[in-house]
Amino acid sequence: MLGPKTQKTNMFTPAKGFTFNMPTSAGPSGVRVEHRIGVQAPADVIWDILYDVDRWSEWNPLYVEAAGQIRIGGQLDLTMTLGDDKPTHIHPVVFEWVPNDQIHWRLKMMGGLVSTTRFLEIEVLDTAACIFSNGEIFGGLLGPSVAKRMGRKIYRGFEAMDEALKQRAEAMWREQGGAPTSAA
Repeated sequence: MLGPKTQKTNMFTPAKGFTFNMPTSAGPSGVRVEHRIGVQAPADVIWDILYDVDRWSEWNPLYVEAAGQIRIGGQLDLTMTLGDDKPTHIHPVVFEWVPNDQIHWRLKMMGGLVSTTRFLEIEVLDTAACIFSNGEIFGGLLGPSVAKRMGRKIYRGFEAMDEALKQRAEAMWREQGGAPTSAA
């Protein structure tokens, strides 16, 4: 999974009592805002909904207008709404995607002073049970302050998107003759 994880590694010990620790990055660093939700549908059903960017406006309350293709280097054209704020047009670039698993994109704002890494990830728990992770990592010089100022609104936007995705995926799964894998 993508995230600001670091490990401390003992590089060398030249004398008793002296250690030199250097963090090793396992992903982008910054402030992370994330919402996760359980979905009673297979990963491929969730993936089909996410991959069809041009239909996001039918179900997605966060990205009310969307166009583009999920491909490496592909630019998405998204209109994002956060609460009562004026809609914002963004043009992130996809840098990684794996079918039935994840989509990651990057966006630079304010002349590069804010750099975000957005992730949509599906974690399979069972044949028709997944966890959907929806989040963003805010980096750059002003990224942490933007995340702190906007974090609650962004979290609520992710939550609304997740609930809508859950409803759509579970409805599609039922239409295909699927049933939940556990009692709800």
